[in-house]
Amino acid sequence: MTEISLHGTLAGHQNPIYTLEVDMDSHILYSAGNDKGIVEWDLTEMKFKRILCAVPASVYCLKIIPGTDWIAAGMRNGELFIIQRTEPELVAKLKVEKGAIFDVQFLAPKNEIIAIGEEGKAYVWSLDTFQLLYTFQVSKDRVRTMAVSTEGKFIAFGDKQGWVYIHDSQDFHQITTERIHDMAIASMLFDKDYLYTGGRDARMYKLKFPVLKKENELTPHFFTVYGIAGLSNGLITVSRDKTIKVWDKDFRLLKNISRDKGVDSHHLSINSMAYDGVLKLLCTAGDDKLIKVWLVK
Repeated sequence: MTEISLHGTLAGHQNPIYTLEVDMDSHILYSAGNDKGIVEWDLTEMKFKRILCAVPASVYCLKIIPGTDWIAAGMRNGELFIIQRTEPELVAKLKVEKGAIFDVQFLAPKNEIIAIGEEGKAYVWSLDTFQLLYTFQVSKDRVRTMAVSTEGKFIAFGDKQGWVYIHDSQDFHQITTERIHDMAIASMLFDKDYLYTGGRDARMYKLKFPVLKKENELTPHFFTVYGIAGLSNGLITVSRDKTIKVWDKDFRLLKNISRDKGVDSHHLSINSMAYDGVLKLLCTAGDDKLIKVWLVK
């Protein structure tokens, strides 16, 4: 049985938080959202560290680039900043053609970064030269989330109409596509041989990939499933319904964390989470402008 207890609360944001990213080597948490800045927090000492940098628009996604001192930030205005973290400096300023950037991922085998734009179009840049290498249309609808498989071979995208697209990461050709959800897909997680998806329809699916065969399904929340994270023995989901839930791999509920259960949790939508697997700390954040840090045992 997984036990989760509140370790602390980090306050300071003035507006809703949309994204969290954790560096497990230094135990630094990065948060951003509707404030015009990316914030650093020290998880070891549980305190504010500094504002890493100012940004010109709301930040929808953050991604630490492994093997570098960089973090990528995708924004509402379509810009993608590559920022040096130790001595803060803007390394590169990239941009999509139109609309916001909702997600960004790292393609380790090729040292590339991929961003998905509001128009359902993907953009791939070299991290050696920051040259735009490739663009391709994933969907005619908005794509809010994507995930890269553990070994880096597959990229999954989820669009506004509930379609999942699997592409090859080498040449980006589409391998398969299937409508899984009745509404927009909001979260994705690759875990070994499975792809987990969460949607605005409050559903979560366990899919065999790349064939996208449904292995299991569940309605884990009352509203949108905004995040899915893996534990060694299960999954954690967060939602617009203000709850955090822990599941085993067979979708059996192990823990329900909410204010209704007498826990000092979030009182508005939970939009994002990040997990420091070394310290066993789960960080959650959302519209209430607070970051809750949970100890997972």
